[in-house]
Amino acid sequence: MERILTELTFGEPETLDPHYCYETAGGGVILNVYDNLIKYKGDSVTEFEPMISTEVPTLENGLIQDGGTKYVFPIREGVKFHTGNVLTPYDVEYSFERGILFDPAGGPMWMIIEALSGGDYASLEDWFEAWSGMAYSDAVDENREPTSEEAKAKLIAFYNEVIDPLIEVDGNNVVFTLHGPFAPFMWIISHYAGWSAILDSTWAKENGAWDGNADGWWKWHDLQPEETPFHSVDAGSGPFKVVEWDRAQQKVILERFDEYWRGPAKLKTVIIWGIDEYSTRKAMLEAGDADIVYVPTQYKDQVVGMPGVRIIDGYPTSAITSFHFNWKVKEGSEYIGSGRLDGNGVPPEFFSDVHVRKAFYYCYDGRTFIEEVLNGYGKLVPTDLPEGYLGFDETLPVPEFNLAKAAAEFKKAFDGQLWEKGFKLTLLYNTGNEARQTAAEMFKFYIESLNPKFHIDVQGVQWPTYLKAQRSGLMPAFIIGWLADYPDPHNFLATYYASYGIYASRQGEPFLEFAKENIDELITAAVKETDPAKRDELYKEVQRIAIENTLGVPLYMPLGFHVERDWVRGWYPHPLRSGTNYYEVYKEK
Repeated sequence: MERILTELTFGEPETLDPHYCYETAGGGVILNVYDNLIKYKGDSVTEFEPMISTEVPTLENGLIQDGGTKYVFPIREGVKFHTGNVLTPYDVEYSFERGILFDPAGGPMWMIIEALSGGDYASLEDWFEAWSGMAYSDAVDENREPTSEEAKAKLIAFYNEVIDPLIEVDGNNVVFTLHGPFAPFMWIISHYAGWSAILDSTWAKENGAWDGNADGWWKWHDLQPEETPFHSVDAGSGPFKVVEWDRAQQKVILERFDEYWRGPAKLKTVIIWGIDEYSTRKAMLEAGDADIVYVPTQYKDQVVGMPGVRIIDGYPTSAITSFHFNWKVKEGSEYIGSGRLDGNGVPPEFFSDVHVRKAFYYCYDGRTFIEEVLNGYGKLVPTDLPEGYLGFDETLPVPEFNLAKAAAEFKKAFDGQLWEKGFKLTLLYNTGNEARQTAAEMFKFYIESLNPKFHIDVQGVQWPTYLKAQRSGLMPAFIIGWLADYPDPHNFLATYYASYGIYASRQGEPFLEFAKENIDELITAAVKETDPAKRDELYKEVQRIAIENTLGVPLYMPLGFHVERDWVRGWYPHPLRSGTNYYEVYKEK
């Protein structure tokens, strides 16, 4: 059994499509079955090594050119995909272009689009509209057909004149041409970033993905994950291949790819198993039936000192867990009761009242939560930016637990009607995530203690259901984590606060309007600014606006806690990795 490794977690991937997946369960599979152009050197977040590219572009080696707008990657020869097809420079071009054209709503491709457009756009549809003068929704109908010959001509020309020139094959090189310098570009394409994985274009086309042509690319834009051939299988060249995804058991099985270009992995089989019940995971850890196990930090005392178990802990993470508000819940939500301010529900715009948001903010007892729920493995921070990042300001206030202030804010909300009539709503958490469950229950406990007419139901649902309800704008408020895509403040502050950020649409239309008026300009200026001191001040201003308007409640910045059997070798923390890198791990009994 030394060559089989079992890792127990909770939940399961939403999808295995690298251009759609934007959560850690799927990301943990993708990083093991796909390779990128470059990779991080060990646990560094600033040094890179070659991967599919034989060199890391630098100014010194001449592979970064034209003032930081051109990057040249020489492509490794002889690399095989799991299909047996040989990787070519065209596969690299196809992979990035397919992702850009696909650009699913709520997906990760905004980063690539933002980088290649020089920071000007964060979605394909916005870029198309700015270039063509025609809204994408006016160019393509609900059946994915062009609305006119003029629209079709613009769509084809947009690919030929804007998208295609961004990534080009030049002999054995692939050349990226950005519309302007974009400092985080290398981080956005480095390994662990699934959205920059290299796909087998031959397999993709044979199985119904984008055919590589300018005419008709829109048929593959913004599909649902189940509509793509990459949803439950892989087309990568990484050290492992997906052999089974058992949705009923939340189990993904990986097998070693013996023809991997760096040589075969030491492990032959990896089982990633989502078991939501902690007591089952603990029993399997104790019995030696699992090698790496997710243990919530509140159960630390149950595993410290457990025979044959090793703990690696206290390391910094590039992550934030927050509570955010939906300023206008979409129609059809089952989580806002009657949908009116009548004591049996809340109106869809409940959280667009700043007094309601402030009241919730004052009902979070962060110090107790970190001490008792996280066992000290977390820190309070003022906003959705981790400590140590450019723009972090320790003089800003962290969330304050104050029930008197909470009551005063509730009394001001809706001109006093809320206090008089009461309300009822549902908060969700994803099953198995006990920290989120406890945070939701904490809000419920303290808010209901203020007024007998206040009612909050706390309900657990499976991870894909949780994500879908959130992305669809059906939750009145939600707890969400963010693991950095790359180590820059833009990745956190744009994500949570900009109107084009990945979490923006989940916070409702009135929030988007607020962000456009108050936040976007500052964030765009900051990401394009080259002077770190000026960037620092711009990001601090964004955070002051966020606190003043209570855009969210930053619950905690987690500290790392990893549990493994003592026969596991090779695991080390990396702040930008969403799962275990099984190529580096082995067992020694």
